[in-house]
Amino acid sequence: MSAAVVVRPATAADAAAWESMRHALWPDESNSHGREVADYFRGVLPMPLEVLVAVDDAGQPIGFAELSIRNYAEGCESDRVAFLEGWYVDPAHRRQGVGAMLVKAAEGWGRAQGCREFGSDAELDNDVSHAAHRALGFEEVVRIVSYKKPL
Repeated sequence: MSAAVVVRPATAADAAAWESMRHALWPDESNSHGREVADYFRGVLPMPLEVLVAVDDAGQPIGFAELSIRNYAEGCESDRVAFLEGWYVDPAHRRQGVGAMLVKAAEGWGRAQGCREFGSDAELDNDVSHAAHRALGFEEVVRIVSYKKPL
């Protein structure tokens, strides 16, 4: 784990980097990233409730965690679950403990919010994310396929 990496709440100065990393994580939703980031810093975006960024020794963001609190999460027993809505580490900084630092800080945030459980999810075919979750102590509780139908 790199001692030079720091995890902290995102600030408006991180907006461009966070937006770029969101685009890398969710490329199919790229048209809304800039608006959502701006809305978050204006305080008008209902979710995420908190955004943590991992920054390198030069102060450059290299990863993020978007957090919420859900009243329901698959496999959880409580009705107030801290939830990892988005989790990303720049490919050049992966496998160095940065993702683990983000998750540890996210867990601390959840505890501070009074949550007893921490949930997350990943796309069914994202084996890298599945392995990362397992390595950090997450337990797989269910696999689902979601459907939609226009009305």
